[in-house]
Amino acid sequence: MPYTALLIDLDHTLLDSDASERLAFEHALASAGVAEPARHLPAYIQINRALWTRVERGELSPVTLRTERFAQLVAATGIDASPSALADAFAFGLGAFGELYPGAPALLDALAADPSLSLAIVTNGLSDVVRARVARLGLDRYFRVIAVSSELGIAKPNPAIFDHALAALGAPAKHTALVVGDSLSSDMRGGRNAGIDTCWYNPHHQPGDASLVDHEIARIDDLLALIKH
Repeated sequence: MPYTALLIDLDHTLLDSDASERLAFEHALASAGVAEPARHLPAYIQINRALWTRVERGELSPVTLRTERFAQLVAATGIDASPSALADAFAFGLGAFGELYPGAPALLDALAADPSLSLAIVTNGLSDVVRARVARLGLDRYFRVIAVSSELGIAKPNPAIFDHALAALGAPAKHTALVVGDSLSSDMRGGRNAGIDTCWYNPHHQPGDASLVDHEIARIDDLLALIKH
């Protein structure tokens, strides 16, 4: 039976999150008067990645992460700035900057035009950031459901966030659903945990894990050919 319910990740799958993050970081530090903000980006990326790993393990909430990453950055670099002010400016920047990957708008147009398909975003993210991005990019015209980890209190790879999205889509059978994302640890493992087939978006041809991945694509617009096969 073909896939009819698509549970799609946002960051690094549809959205160029690297560009969004870089621009938001530079905006946040510049707003605090920090000179040459780009030189602190590598330290931030390392801190942020470690904290999101803790979110995936259920050890930390995204809401706590929002400020904690900047508290750790200030402690590590000696930046003279308020972590909470940096967090607020950064969250604004994440919502204001960054575009969909090339091919993603056309893909979404094609998917949304098919009445047999129902679409959900399932994202580990902060509510204010995700909602700002959805509004700015007009994503709500494509997706019936926007499942955000910080709003639900559950994060990928916890299967409950996928179960929530499916229930909100009208509870289609799991064998008709497909999880699409770039992360082995959150998207692919989460789909496997939920008993849903997975499609790994792997544009950089990273080594994978066959136990977690049912399908693999290198271009996001290759998803259309996969589900129409």
